[in-house]
Amino acid sequence: MKGNSSKAKKKNNLNISKKTVIISVLAFFVLTGIIVCGYVFAYMYSVVSGDMVIDLNDYKANQSQTSIIYAYDEKGEIYEMQRLHGTENRIYVSLDEIPKHLQDAFIALEDARFPKHHGVDWIRFIAVFIKDQLSTGGSTITQQLVKNLTDERDPTFVRKFKEICYALNLERHFDKDEILEAYLNTLYLGEGCYGVKTACEVYFGKDVSQINLAEAACIASITKAPYTFDPLIDPEENEKRREEKCLAAMLEEGYIDQALYDEAVAHEIIFTNSENYVPDKKTEEEKATGTSEIWSFYTDYIVDCLYDQFINEYDMTERQATQKIYYGGLKVYAAVDPEIQKIVEDVYYNRKTFPNESGKDVKAQSAITIMDYSGRVVAICGEAGEKTRNRGLNRASDSPRQPGSSIKPLSVYAPAVEEGILTWSTLYLDKAFAYQGKQWPKNYTGDKGTGASVTVQNALARSLNTVPARIAYYDLGLKKSYQYLTERFMISTAHPQHDVAPAPLATGAMNVGITTLEMSAAYAVFGNGGVYHKPFCYYKVTNSDGSTVYFDNSVNNGVQAVSGETADIMCELLQTVTTSSVGTGTRYKVKGFPTMAKTGTTSDDFDRWFVGGTPYYVAAVWYGYDLNKTVSNVSGNPSGKLFAEIMNRVHSGLPDKSFPKSSLTTEKKYCTRTGLLAGDKCPSTATGWYSIKNLPKTCTSCKGAPHESSTEKGGILEDITNALGSLGNLIPIG
Repeated sequence: MKGNSSKAKKKNNLNISKKTVIISVLAFFVLTGIIVCGYVFAYMYSVVSGDMVIDLNDYKANQSQTSIIYAYDEKGEIYEMQRLHGTENRIYVSLDEIPKHLQDAFIALEDARFPKHHGVDWIRFIAVFIKDQLSTGGSTITQQLVKNLTDERDPTFVRKFKEICYALNLERHFDKDEILEAYLNTLYLGEGCYGVKTACEVYFGKDVSQINLAEAACIASITKAPYTFDPLIDPEENEKRREEKCLAAMLEEGYIDQALYDEAVAHEIIFTNSENYVPDKKTEEEKATGTSEIWSFYTDYIVDCLYDQFINEYDMTERQATQKIYYGGLKVYAAVDPEIQKIVEDVYYNRKTFPNESGKDVKAQSAITIMDYSGRVVAICGEAGEKTRNRGLNRASDSPRQPGSSIKPLSVYAPAVEEGILTWSTLYLDKAFAYQGKQWPKNYTGDKGTGASVTVQNALARSLNTVPARIAYYDLGLKKSYQYLTERFMISTAHPQHDVAPAPLATGAMNVGITTLEMSAAYAVFGNGGVYHKPFCYYKVTNSDGSTVYFDNSVNNGVQAVSGETADIMCELLQTVTTSSVGTGTRYKVKGFPTMAKTGTTSDDFDRWFVGGTPYYVAAVWYGYDLNKTVSNVSGNPSGKLFAEIMNRVHSGLPDKSFPKSSLTTEKKYCTRTGLLAGDKCPSTATGWYSIKNLPKTCTSCKGAPHESSTEKGGILEDITNALGSLGNLIPIG
């Protein structure tokens, strides 16, 4: 009996323990639910009864203001350069201008209890929620307005909850007419139309005040699915919805009687794409202004930069940025030089210096960016030929291409000078070396080097591949080379895996490439004392009355990318590309001005580059085909021709000017045989520029009597001596 009693007691205790656990768990969930519900209701109360979340007055004010770009003429006086018109067709109208039957059509179809509820139709919402938890079918006009203004459309409970809170808050601060007016001016109605005014113009060629009941029902019926119920695309689907849903709802809610319903159903709507449509002259004239205007590439670039800055710095969505840029009443003070932009457009739009490709379906393309040495983009063009659309492909800022040899100053020569690895006259073998089981690289002419020793200056001027490959691979190191390219010269398109290799860094065979915009900004470092300035296309951006400054580039201090002495040396080295007898850019020197430059050619002649600068401006030019194709039917470097044509016109009449110099460089004679500073008995000398902190030793190995030295920078005698191994290398190419 004792045993049975003990077992019963244990069983009873176990049952009590289970009940305790169940009660505890239930209590935990109940308590958690109470806490969560308490938090939710507290948040909801704070939002609903709190300060205004969405200001319709502010939206209306911004909605009706056009953004304007201003520029400065040659006298420094401001003038209006461009009014921005977006791809969105949007004009704000007051409720008084919208016919009552159009207002009623939207209310009957979208939110029958709109005049009675306080932002949320709880009866309708609960019914729809039970049927489809995340359906938008239960949304009131107020909720739809919130969604349109916040651009939050994710089908989540959190988004729906916030939408409800905001709608209740909105109805506390604005009356029904204000909410309905904002709604009818913000909803999307297909064909790029936002708001009923532009929709009436696009679909019927009428002003909103002129539309009849049938047309009103047609417009209201588009809302649910703008593409599906677009009457220009599928008039049958729209007709079915406007008769069975919209007009039927208006009849049921008492907005119209049976006679008006029958009349509207029987009415034949004439659309703007109908055969018997007769356009209204005034409406057509208004449509012809604005969006049909083709902007310059500079305006395109400004708009692209505004998008990037508003999205990244103000955490805007693309839709919010669009609203701000096109309809926010911005004042944009452009950094463009109108005269230089005009020269660029004349050359590019008319394809001057381009080879004759008439009759060909695919023609060569090109892009150019011109900057001053403070980061100011003075001109930009991303297409050759007639510009036919706004914000199409801008090859200058958005289309990176393999740079070929034009990368060498950024990834090899400047870093090695900065690190004290080499000087102007350091000797290197013009010879391929063993890499991945073969002798690499080849020079542009196809040879693997002459085996002769050449100076850094000579190798750069002739655009040899062998020398920078040796420097990058053996002396500088690939990681260091890549670091300079991306962290000092700010090339954002370099790939951290594919481009940390000899071919991309030493010969420009990059995975993606570089844009002319980033290339010109990087080369500017060599002409301004070593400072990198981020490119900018506007000085300042403000709101309509100037009280708010969104962006200010008027002070662009930049960062020291390389030392002043490295910049000096690189600037002088690059000038020998246009002055040396074997320089690859001798044909394209700007008349009357010192010109630093570097050419670039990629494998199979797919891409041709010319990057150069004078003391006034630096420019990067790319020439090639959108889809890789060998550049043929050209003599010389087509990018160099474009550079010379444009820059000679730009510099016509400008005063003489020299590149700046630091106090830490000096010009010295060197021995062309040893690369050391010239001694008394060196038979062949030339002059070069050196950092006073990294001077070579003086040559003591030459025993013969000194000969007359060359005075040309880079040394004609040196050029001839170092090029004897391969006469082919005397041709200015690469």
